[in-house]
Amino acid sequence: MNASRVIIAGTHSGVGKTTFTLGIILVFKERGLSVQSYKTGPDYIDPSYHSYATGRSSRNLDSMLLSRDKILEFFERCSRKVDISVIEGVMGFFDGVDAYNEKGSTSHLAKILKAPVILIIDARAMSRSAAAVAYGFSKFERGLKISAFLLNKIGSEKHFKMVKESIEKKTKTPVLGYLPQDENLKLPERHLGLVPAWEKKVIDPYQDRLSKYIEKYVDIKEILKIAQKAPPLPSFKRSVFIKETPFPKVIIALALDEAFHFYYEDNLDILKHYGAKIVTFSPLKDKELPLEANGIYIGGGFPELFAKELSDNYLLKEDIRKKAKRGMPIYAECGGLMYLVEKISNFKEEKFAMVGILPGQVNMGKKLSALGYCNIKLLQNTILGEKGESIKGHIFHWSYLTLPSSEKVTFVYEVEKSGRKFYDGISKNNVLASYVHIHFGSKVSCARNFVNRCFKYSRYKKE
Repeated sequence: MNASRVIIAGTHSGVGKTTFTLGIILVFKERGLSVQSYKTGPDYIDPSYHSYATGRSSRNLDSMLLSRDKILEFFERCSRKVDISVIEGVMGFFDGVDAYNEKGSTSHLAKILKAPVILIIDARAMSRSAAAVAYGFSKFERGLKISAFLLNKIGSEKHFKMVKESIEKKTKTPVLGYLPQDENLKLPERHLGLVPAWEKKVIDPYQDRLSKYIEKYVDIKEILKIAQKAPPLPSFKRSVFIKETPFPKVIIALALDEAFHFYYEDNLDILKHYGAKIVTFSPLKDKELPLEANGIYIGGGFPELFAKELSDNYLLKEDIRKKAKRGMPIYAECGGLMYLVEKISNFKEEKFAMVGILPGQVNMGKKLSALGYCNIKLLQNTILGEKGESIKGHIFHWSYLTLPSSEKVTFVYEVEKSGRKFYDGISKNNVLASYVHIHFGSKVSCARNFVNRCFKYSRYKKE
């Protein structure tokens, strides 16, 4: 496969990767190109901007959670029918899992995909020094070529010309444009990062403004040429999307609205591949689950910002409680866990009743509680796997769970992160909820087991 593709990387976090990536996607779309977007690593919010701009679900490519072959399989599967694929990097270009390991980094992904790289440099308050930065990145790792540079926070045309000339003279690599210093180009943020594109009142006027800036200041034709010159995609062995289930075995209700929308899109595709039909519902607005549902999947999001609305939706909470009591499989991650416990205490320390099928109260912290990759060992049989199995995951949350002293709770996950072990994951009947996000591509048996549990429940329900 000879897929046109390009990685938009940066020297560090906050350099403008999402801004440039989104702007480039928008201009490609305006020129009639079909675009598939990707995000390096485990981010959920940046891809929401990509998806909104492209009209196609953005995907995550994470070399910490996925093997080389699976990354190539997922990339090829989603890129084969589009004109160009645009991949946004994570953190700084060479930043990986630790100081000595490239895994998880944008540079590692660039090697796997053999994708050309365009590097963003924040040139604010710099002129010739920007050339030193560019030269250092271009020479840091032998065999990894940077195809072009983009500059952010440029003060004037004179400033741009000075920086451009110094970089091109030192590196012999083209500078393809810039974005000026402008507060209107800054995307709004909140405690988990950018405000998600679900909140359309934020993104619509921003997109229009951004695409005009990219058209004016960036050589989009050269970026397209770089992407089109990408070498053929490396060969790989398929292991996930094979032997597809010919018809749906079960129907899984997916929580999807402003409160819950943190999902790996590939997770949904893998569930479908193993026989699930996905039907969405809104915990904010719907009064009951889809009648045909045989299972529930509740991902992460911002339940703390919609706690009152979620609490006031008594009918849906009661329906979920009834289905859980009957044995319907329910899998919940992070925000989903927060929704299934007894109460949420938001940032104002206001308490709201949640579904209550699991014990405890979730409290919003004043700072980040946990962030990073982890390894899970199952301590009991669950709807995802059997006791003793290992699963890779990622955690990112501000809240923490307080359990009642009167009730004994057994955790089903032994979590190892950065050499430290702790416990997570509450399982009750066919319900499993934790703070850990799992990419089913890292262990497809989790998806298959969940679908099979839903199938058993569907058979039981008919009896």
